[in-house]
Amino acid sequence: MAQAHAVEVLLRPAVELYTVVVCALAATLCIAAPWSLALNPVLGLVSAAAFVTLGAVRLRQAWAVLRYRRSIRRLPRYVMASRDVPVSGERLFLGRGFKWDPRHTHRLLQTYRPEFRRYVEPPAPYRLARRFEHRLAFSAPPWSSLARLTRWDHPLNPVRPLPPVGGLPRLHGIEPHEVDVTLPLSERVGHTLVLGTTRVGKTRLAELLITQDIRRGDVVIAFDPKGDAELLRRMYAEAKRAGREREFYVFHLGWPDLSARYNAIGRFSRISEVATRIAGQLSAEGDSAAFREFAWRFVNIIARALVELGQRPDYALIQRHVINIDALFIEYAQHYFARVEPRAWEAIVRIEGGLNDKNIPRHMLGRDKRVVAIEQYLSQVRVYDPVLDGLRSAVRYDRTYFDKIVASLLPLLEKLTTGKIAQLLAPDYSDLNDPRPIFDWMQAIRQRAIVYVGLDALSDPEVAAAVGNSMFADLVSVAGHLYKFGLDDGLPGSSHARVPINVHADEFAELIGDEFIPLINKGGGAGLQVTAYTQTLSDIEARIRSRAKAGQVVGNFNCLIMLRVRETATARLLTDQLPKVEVASAQLMSGTTDSSDPYGTTAFTSHTQDRITVTSVPLIEPAHVVALPKGQAFALLEGGNLWKIRMPLPAPDPDEIMPEDLQALAAHMRRHYTESSEWWNAHAPPAPETPLPEAQLADPSAPVAATDRHAAQGHAHV
Repeated sequence: MAQAHAVEVLLRPAVELYTVVVCALAATLCIAAPWSLALNPVLGLVSAAAFVTLGAVRLRQAWAVLRYRRSIRRLPRYVMASRDVPVSGERLFLGRGFKWDPRHTHRLLQTYRPEFRRYVEPPAPYRLARRFEHRLAFSAPPWSSLARLTRWDHPLNPVRPLPPVGGLPRLHGIEPHEVDVTLPLSERVGHTLVLGTTRVGKTRLAELLITQDIRRGDVVIAFDPKGDAELLRRMYAEAKRAGREREFYVFHLGWPDLSARYNAIGRFSRISEVATRIAGQLSAEGDSAAFREFAWRFVNIIARALVELGQRPDYALIQRHVINIDALFIEYAQHYFARVEPRAWEAIVRIEGGLNDKNIPRHMLGRDKRVVAIEQYLSQVRVYDPVLDGLRSAVRYDRTYFDKIVASLLPLLEKLTTGKIAQLLAPDYSDLNDPRPIFDWMQAIRQRAIVYVGLDALSDPEVAAAVGNSMFADLVSVAGHLYKFGLDDGLPGSSHARVPINVHADEFAELIGDEFIPLINKGGGAGLQVTAYTQTLSDIEARIRSRAKAGQVVGNFNCLIMLRVRETATARLLTDQLPKVEVASAQLMSGTTDSSDPYGTTAFTSHTQDRITVTSVPLIEPAHVVALPKGQAFALLEGGNLWKIRMPLPAPDPDEIMPEDLQALAAHMRRHYTESSEWWNAHAPPAPETPLPEAQLADPSAPVAATDRHAAQGHAHV
């Protein structure tokens, strides 16, 4: 019964050391002078062995207490070079940590009690050293340089500063026995959500996961809205280390001259998918729903006509014919009558010659006379062609009314076809002199490619969101095709085998739309494994503008990894899923009682007792999530098992030489999009880089053309 109510207390003096000292002295005495204990030499050796055994047991217990007290204040450094990241075909490595259980809740609550304060807070010399540094920080040289002595980050420094990660080290130090935390690859199809505020390690975790995906040989697609140069460098370095640099594509809106090209509506299983991908980005709330439906129908009419004419749909062609549907109507009519009724064109020309402003119908005013002539000819003869009928119904609208109902479609198309972005999203397939490759998702998946998508959201968030949504919509369509027909549909020896497609969406709240919901709802059956990274739950709600849809999105992520967050509502997303546990605590109870017998020999009685109470508390509180150090996280894995993990700091690991154009792109991204306060590189020397060309050094803002086309096309598709 006493064992059932035992209370673990590790924040205490290591009293076991007293026993160790006594056992050491006794063992020495038994060996050196057994006669002093009335022992012969043989019994002296036996007794010494017994004392050594007891001393070893007590020393082990004392070491556990001392190590626990040290880990509460300072965690051991955890550093790992990129080449040393473990890769498995069955499990995904997340870092080191432990499975959280009620014991750790009990230990954590003890650290907040006043009697254990001296074991948790830094010692007095440490606090004095930090105050000394703060005072010298405002002093003039050479006095300010004296602070370097106390800031020396070396084990020999007794007042060595803690790593600049903030938070409470005790959250991880309550369990000194760490293990490698891994996730079965079979669980990744349920998708993973990573939450954490800015600069707490989301990108570092993304690098860790992407590194393993690349080396495992999976398809890797990384969406990076803001443009992180270190992520791009790491992906290319890992691709080259794995011998996959020929399968590396870079799509970047900020550098269209160096980017690969991509047509989001050029590949489809059904022609109606083109209209769905474009109109799906329009608002469907309130009165906008009717305009969205008309935009879908109108785009579908244009897409069908383009396909019949042998042209591949793209955003530029769609925009051109939305603005001027007459040209497409005339072109398709010429194509149709040349194939079906060659003499019809003579009648159309005669009708056109007799038209004037007086005999043109009112609803056709402003239209090209040839359009009016074709429409009047079709009204006289019995011709049935679904594409021609659709175009005819579009041109019969009043021109002013037509412009009003397509007004919601034009801003979206303008975002996707302005400037050099049009060259990326509407590539010229016939231009053989353009070295920039053209890719699509089906090609990338069959090739087992590695695709980095930089959307330049800091420069133009509207265009970034539009392009990201287009890519997600295209990816959903490809996932549907893979689910129905498999990867090798139409190829010899085709099968329905699933290929892991790892989609890493950084800052995905900036890209999420209605297209993202079916991607995580049904993409798992096609092999899509989405890992989404964002700051707060409110970011998702604000983007979707619906709490129900935000809950629908979050509910489709089976694995949750939560780094430090500043919003308690986001922290409760984790803590509300955890049970309450019972923790035991010992309380010292003492009291006295006066004697009521004035003639007795006892004046009073006293009693002292230890009372053990059991309290029900949450497994962790939101305040614990808010106080996490950088690079540490709580993770709900494999059906709700709570793990406490920390990611390794990257050791200095020089990257392989990047192609010159990729190098220029990474340099530009580093200058404009990232901060210099990466916590994981605070103590690591910068990785050596190949010198940039003289033109780039003279004008850092100028793009650098690739001088080695083999490197640009063969080693990395840029």
